[in-house]
Amino acid sequence: MTSEFVVRRAEPADARAMAKVVVECWRETYRGLMSDATLDDPGLLPRREQFWTAVLTDPQYSQNVARVASHESALVGVAMSGPPLEAADEHRQLYLLYVYAAFHGSGVGAQLLDAVIDPEASALLWVADPNPRAQAFYRKHGFVQDGAVSVEEGIRSIRMVRRGGASAAGP
Repeated sequence: MTSEFVVRRAEPADARAMAKVVVECWRETYRGLMSDATLDDPGLLPRREQFWTAVLTDPQYSQNVARVASHESALVGVAMSGPPLEAADEHRQLYLLYVYAAFHGSGVGAQLLDAVIDPEASALLWVADPNPRAQAFYRKHGFVQDGAVSVEEGIRSIRMVRRGGASAAGP
């Protein structure tokens, strides 16, 4: 099924579709973790579109890597990495990776992850907790929880890291 996907560099013209993927994935994944008021806010999609437009056009984001995955010409996933948000950290940071639930297990998430962070590179990410499916996905790709926890806007997240040279290959 993975051959049915195209993973490519995100372009400014993708901003609206990228926002739609992220907002709909938030609604699929975070209902019950994020407030309904946030998830159902009519301004959420326009704000996310504005965010993606900035990411894809503003030079301040030039060190970020944004990729999209499409299936039958429709975007089904989005990923972005960049420099670590914490200055003391040397790892590349995965800022986000979202794939519609209908495509979980298809391989598109792995393709997106590898497109934004070299599979052999050191990396870190924050993932909502609980989110067992995402945490298992990241463990499969060499990430381990390092004990750091963050709570922002009522959402608990755990940090996961991958040391350089860690292979995503499984049995």
